[in-house]
Amino acid sequence: MPGIREVRRLPYSAEQMFDLVADVGRYAEFLPWVVATRVRSDSESEMIADMLVGFRALREKFSSRVVKTRPGFIEVFYLDGPMRDLDNAWRFAPTEDGGCEVDFSVSFTFRNAVFERLAGEYFDRAFRKMVQAFEDRAAVLYGSSSSSATSTA
Repeated sequence: MPGIREVRRLPYSAEQMFDLVADVGRYAEFLPWVVATRVRSDSESEMIADMLVGFRALREKFSSRVVKTRPGFIEVFYLDGPMRDLDNAWRFAPTEDGGCEVDFSVSFTFRNAVFERLAGEYFDRAFRKMVQAFEDRAAVLYGSSSSSATSTA
């Protein structure tokens, strides 16, 4: 199963980054390729959500279960959609300077082998664009401090 991991040190608190990532209902406002989201259920510890993603004429909907452990961990489990599997995890660890280290990983398997090969070619670039979109959204919500953001992966 192809996967990728990125670790970033950011000037925002673990709580702030947890809240940003847990706000799935707003993903269409800032994440590339996310056309729409629908949160079917949401509690302090778990969410069920649908996401419509699109690129050019291609549109796909998938559903996920999001397990939330405030403020340090969010894990997403694929429920239904065009893939065989898609899982991702976010870890938020506070740093001494009041910021946090964000550790994000994702792995996936397509049902279609052609899509699998195609995604493998572009996945790294798309993943990094998504990580940057979360970082940019944090700057909009919590103030721009991107000069202290560093990548450790």
